[in-house]
Amino acid sequence: MTFEEILDQAIAMLQRRGRMTYRTLQRQFALDEDALNDLKDELLYAHPEVRDDAGRGLVWTGDPSIAPPATSPPASTQDRAPLSYTPSYLAEKILTSRSALEGERKQVTVLFADLKGSTELIEGLDPEEARKLLDPALHVMMDAVHRYEGTVNQVLGDGIMALFGAPVAHEDHAARACYAALAMQGAMRRYAEDVRRSHGLEMQARVGLNSGEVVVRAIGNDLHMDYSAVGQTTHLAARMEQLATPGSIRLTAATLRLAEGLIQVNALGRFPVKGLTEPVEVFELVGASAIRRRLQASAARGLTRFVGRQQELLALQQALERAGAGQGQVAALVGEAGVGKSRLVYEFVHSHHTPGWSVLESASVSYGKATPYFPVIDVLRRYGHIDDHDDTRTIRAKMTGQVLTLDEALQDTLPALLSLLDALPEESPFLKLDPPQRRQRTLDALKRLLLRESQVQPLLLVFEDLHWGVPARLGQQDLLHATAA
Repeated sequence: MTFEEILDQAIAMLQRRGRMTYRTLQRQFALDEDALNDLKDELLYAHPEVRDDAGRGLVWTGDPSIAPPATSPPASTQDRAPLSYTPSYLAEKILTSRSALEGERKQVTVLFADLKGSTELIEGLDPEEARKLLDPALHVMMDAVHRYEGTVNQVLGDGIMALFGAPVAHEDHAARACYAALAMQGAMRRYAEDVRRSHGLEMQARVGLNSGEVVVRAIGNDLHMDYSAVGQTTHLAARMEQLATPGSIRLTAATLRLAEGLIQVNALGRFPVKGLTEPVEVFELVGASAIRRRLQASAARGLTRFVGRQQELLALQQALERAGAGQGQVAALVGEAGVGKSRLVYEFVHSHHTPGWSVLESASVSYGKATPYFPVIDVLRRYGHIDDHDDTRTIRAKMTGQVLTLDEALQDTLPALLSLLDALPEESPFLKLDPPQRRQRTLDALKRLLLRESQVQPLLLVFEDLHWGVPARLGQQDLLHATAA
């Protein structure tokens, strides 16, 4: 939000409540001390109806009817407790582990997102119409955060503040926050297109990211988290959002260091930030890289020499030879974390035995549990050469062209495949099938596609970290056995 938008919302809150502490203002709008002092000075100087209450807060002394109208959604949206919009599986995780979290210092990535120019956007609309326009945008933002197991800590009228890494701890919190920001902007573009058609209005979001430490002080039954930022953790994330142009994502070097190799950025240079003596290096997040795992990022920089594991490599090579002779194979690598399973797979896939094979790799991830068929979708996107920025029409064209070029007899598999990619037209009869029928047709379509592809070129499918997947939902184990049969 801009300072003017914060000012408008602060006045509206003060008029509605009558009095408000400075701490409430600071928490509601994620203000640092300088920004809070600026807000206090503006309110006390420009609005005679506002009085300081012994240094503790502000009091509205004027007639409520002369207060400026609120330009934010109604309080029913803005003031909801986090429990009301947090998915049940995340809420359970937080409440179960909160006793161990309280008082802990956590590494986190903070995300701020808002709608640029929301005041002008809803000017002239009555509160109900404004709510109908802004609420879906807020839900788009929150859904993207929850998809990657972040938590929305505040709803700020026309935007949100979210944390990754606390209260649900994740080592890859920075990468999750970046993926969530990209998903958020993608979903916002689709919603903005609907708004453009229905209302003739332009709607764009800005997103800012920064990584640092917070101390979790308390987590309430409603999931509201009281925390203290260490240093400039929250302040810099808010400043990144304010620096972002509409439709873009800005992040600091701290976040980039933690997600390096997993994301694509453009360096924008150093920018002055209020409250800091030195300019801050700023980057624009433009996409996710093809790399999804740390080992791949390390490989790009150069790996140490691979030693040992000859017996395991031989077993995989023998399975590959049998598959190449027409006998489908399934090989499972099982072992404790850190014993080198991913490195073994990397060495095998990049060995001299696999040239001439088509290799499709995917990996289950912990946040993928919220997305049915996640690893299979990843494989399908790689097969169809689908990029993160592709819109629905492009995805449909790429997948259709890839499948029909392979074999026109696979035409009837397209509804199931496009449904996995969220690119199937809403009027498709496939979407009217019962869930068990859709699942069976999806499995059949994938099996036919991959078997036909293997007749053109030997096919090696690699699924890593299957322990994160739920077989009943993801179906990749059924797929592996079906294609190897």
